[in-house]
Amino acid sequence: MKICNLTFDEYLNMVESFHGSVAPGMIAGGIMVDVAMSNLPEGEFFDVICETQHCLTDAVQMLTPCTIGNGWLRIVDTGRFALIMYNKYTGEGVRVYIDSEKLHSWSEIRCWFMRERPKHEQDTDLLMSQFREAGQGFCSFTTVRVRDEYVENVKKHASPTSLCPGCGEACMEKEGTLCPACRGEVSLLA
Repeated sequence: MKICNLTFDEYLNMVESFHGSVAPGMIAGGIMVDVAMSNLPEGEFFDVICETQHCLTDAVQMLTPCTIGNGWLRIVDTGRFALIMYNKYTGEGVRVYIDSEKLHSWSEIRCWFMRERPKHEQDTDLLMSQFREAGQGFCSFTTVRVRDEYVENVKKHASPTSLCPGCGEACMEKEGTLCPACRGEVSLLA
């Protein structure tokens, strides 16, 4: 079994190194990224929307050039463990999700995904074995077109930077005269 041209064991090692542990959500996420990439044309530029803020986003960032930092990965938290990978100029792509109907064949994957038992009671060895055996077998995908607001029709340019007169720190000029923190719109510290 391969996940984006990596053996299952190579992928497990990458997950542990990147994420700090072999998280089931990263394993499922890697398989889901593989499903998406297998069903899209090669050589095109894609963006990704993750419908959860959990481990799936780490799998996307590890296996694709799409990251939160470069803006090619967005999180629109619908509460569903799904991703949409789409052409950044046309909006056409695929939505990949864990198919609950297919989980009947994979008892431990179902137990993890549906949270039927607490994490410490789950059989991690069986879960990894079922991920390896299932491959893409617990996922489904549909072809989609994302809303126009997610399609990059024009090249985005970074706003010029200036010093905020309130705090003296650099901020994007598009934020206005004062940065959002000095305007009282964002408060990060107690």
